[in-house]
Order: sequence, then C-alpha cells, then structure tokens
Amino acid sequence: MTVTLGCGAVRGRRRDGHLTFHGIPYAAAPVGERRWRAPTAVEPWAGVRDATTPAAPAPQLAQSFTEADSLDEDCLTLDVTVPASATRKRPVLVWLHGGGGTNGSGAVYDAGRLAVTGEVVVVTPQFRLGVLSYFGHPGLADGATFGLQDQQAALHWVRREIARFGGDPGNVTLAGSSHGALQVAAHLTAPGSAGLFHRAVLQSPFGMLGPTPAHTFIPGGPALPPMWSPVAEVERLGAAVAEERGWVRPGSDPEAALAQLRAVPVGELLTVSDAFIRPAFGGAVLPESPAVAITSGRFSRVPVLLGTTRDEARFFVALFADAVGRPVTAGDYPRMLGEAFGAAADEVAARYPLPADTTPSLAWARLCTDRAWAWPAWELGQAFAAHTPTWFYEFADRDAPAPVPGFPGGAQHGSELAYQFDLAGVPTPPTAQREWGECLNRYWAAFAESGDPARADLPPWPDLGTGHVQSLAPARIGGVDYVAEHHLDLWSRLA
Repeated sequence: MTVTLGCGAVRGRRRDGHLTFHGIPYAAAPVGERRWRAPTAVEPWAGVRDATTPAAPAPQLAQSFTEADSLDEDCLTLDVTVPASATRKRPVLVWLHGGGGTNGSGAVYDAGRLAVTGEVVVVTPQFRLGVLSYFGHPGLADGATFGLQDQQAALHWVRREIARFGGDPGNVTLAGSSHGALQVAAHLTAPGSAGLFHRAVLQSPFGMLGPTPAHTFIPGGPALPPMWSPVAEVERLGAAVAEERGWVRPGSDPEAALAQLRAVPVGELLTVSDAFIRPAFGGAVLPESPAVAITSGRFSRVPVLLGTTRDEARFFVALFADAVGRPVTAGDYPRMLGEAFGAAADEVAARYPLPADTTPSLAWARLCTDRAWAWPAWELGQAFAAHTPTWFYEFADRDAPAPVPGFPGGAQHGSELAYQFDLAGVPTPPTAQREWGECLNRYWAAFAESGDPARADLPPWPDLGTGHVQSLAPARIGGVDYVAEHHLDLWSRLA
C-alpha cells in the first residue's frame, strides 16, 4: 500500500490484518553540524520510498537485540502500524520505547496485535539516545533535551500526517515504558509539547519525584538522584568529560569546543552515554524540574494511566546476579539494609525479614520493588490524581516469560510488554497467555479512545481513592489493595 505524505510517498506492507510502514523520516538527519541541534524539517524525496524494512536503531552500543554497535546518526524515523479495515478515524498511540536512555529502538516493537485488537493507529518513533540526546556543554543551546525535541518533532509529524493513515490527529495518546515513561512525564510539563497529545500512559515510571536509596535500583549500586538534572550541572559534566577524554583542546572557547566535539566519531561518544540519560531542566524546552511541576500541578491536564509490575525489581536483581556471578546472599542482606536505610534499617528489616522459604535475592527484590518502584509510582499517581483523571494498574502475571535464564522472573520490569507487542529478542508468551494478554490492549485502547480504560466487556476499574488498583493477571482481573500489598505506609513514613 502506498500513502502520499507532505514530503513524498511511502510504500508499506500488509501483514495479518494490519498495515505497517517502517522507517519514515520525520526530521532531517542530525549529522555533522546538526549534531546536538534541534531537529529540522525533512527534505522532500522523489518517487515512492520503500517503507517495508525496519530502520537501524539510533546510535548505541550493542545490546541484546543488536548484534553490533549501531553508529548511524541518521535515525529520526518512525514506524506506523494501522488496522487493515479502517472504517473511521482511529485513535493514535505514540509509543516511546525504554532502554535506560542509552539503548532501544521503536522498530523492535511490532505493534500489529495492539493495532488490530485495539483498533488504534500505533506510531513508534526512533529518537536520539544517551550522549547524543542528553549531553550538555557550555555554549550548547538547549543542551540535554535533544531526545525530547525529537519526540516533539514526531508528535508534530503525527498532527500533520497521521490522518493519511486513518488516524485522528485530535485524539493522540503518548505512552512509554521505563525510560519512555520518564519522557512522557517530561512532555506533560514541557511547554512545547502542550496540545500535541491528549492522554498519557506511563508504564513502570522510575525516579520521577525523589532519590532512590543505595542498592534498591540494583544491588551494589549507589543512591540515585531524581531522573532530572539542572542544565548547569549537565554542562559542567559535559565539559569535564570532554576534557578528560581529550575531545576538546585545552583553552578552547565554547564555539571552538563544540566544533571539535561535533567532529568526534560517534563510536567514541557512545562510550560515555551512561553518564547522559537525564533530561535537563532550566532552559526553554524544560523550564523547571518535572518533579516540581507535577507535584505543584503545573502540567498538561490530560487523563493519565500509569502503573507498575508486581515484581519490578526481579529484573535488576537478576542482572546483578548474572553480572557478578552470584546472587544476593544472606550475609549481603543486613549489610545492604544498613547502607540503604541507615538508622531506619531495623524498622525496614522488621517489615521485610529474610524468610526461610525464599532466597535472599527474591527477598531483596521484593523490598526493592516496593521502595524503588511501587511507592514512587503511587506518589506520582497521587500527584496526577489531584488535578486530572488518573487510572492506576499493576501487571501481576507471575508466569510471564523471564528474560534472564535461571532466575524466577515473576511479573518483573517490562514483562507486560510481550503481551502488548511482538518484541524482537524477547520470549513470546504461550498462546493461552497471549490471548489473556489481549485484555491489556483492549483496556489501553479504551483509554486511548476516551480517556477512561473501562470497557463493558472487561472487569470494572477500581477508584484510585480507595487505595486499590486494577490488578491484571490471568487468574484474576480486579482491584487489589496496593497500599497494603507494598507496605506503602512504611515508605511514606520514612520519606
């Protein structure tokens, strides 16, 4: 099928009840002098552009779904997935992928099941990551916000072009998981994003409103600040890293320094991407910290759907065990409690004893799930709910496929994604589980349609004000006492 856009025509392909268009440019390639600049308009092309093959990921070092480093900076493309039988304008869901801010790709999220089951048009953009996205340096305009600006450009593209695919530009849901959820939160507070979307979905948001104690994101890890940085702090870090790596000649003025940095091979830059994953506030793109803006009610008042998985932290504890070659031990447990919670360690230990019927790794993962994921997400949900309709869920299928072999995965971080999408490199749930998982897509589609996930053909959604959230599991869909389940009274008191 061929669709004619403002810049040229694209040809996609038909697959199992839906149409897919891959690698459509939504902004010019941010290469050469365009590195670390705001995205600019796409140059029109002649003829019909082939859109049947996924584009390469944004520059990143090799990960589980890529066999080699991805080094092509010409990455500002998106995929569009459309139900084949479009009889009306469909709601649009724009999906921002996760990956910790340094890796990932919209192209690995095959949205066919979501589009067909939910009767929605799904857009999955690629955007700059890591050092190419959230790097700052003295003299660099709009530093550490380039990924956000790319996503704004993608949302503008949706407004201009999505009707040509049968989508409704007046009904756009911005959704993301993990680091993608972080960016959804940023767009809720960014002036340039206002009006570009009409609903928001945040799956497994992390580090939004406050710091995370040592060991509770990953065992052995330090305490983490909120996932937002003042622009001056990022500029200082960028200047220090550039000098340490020898990328900038000593004594260079800011303009000369930036010219030298734009000449550094992208593969070298990627070696420091882990240091540049936080959007910077204090500039035109993100004037204030989203943590402050959200808790003060200064955000776009669109309906919000957010939640967590039942066993978020098992993924990160499994990564620790895999990396160091051993799990958390009984000896580690009291030491990490003391380092994480100081004088409150005994109070935490009383609520989270080391039981005889489970491993120390799973016990620590339970504690980390509650402190690093459930409680911050609950606080975020309460902040939204004070100003806009807010719906909260917990994905609770403990038989979801486990990506780290040999570790009981449970409903760990990201485990719901395999029920929403067909994911490259991720185990596919068995058929019976996939069929149950379609309820997620129906709930999400109802939310995209109306701002309310309730559907007549699915169990009702509990009121957030009761302390109950919607638990999503094969054996049961219904309200669960989230406050009690995750000991949120303890964490609220210790905060």
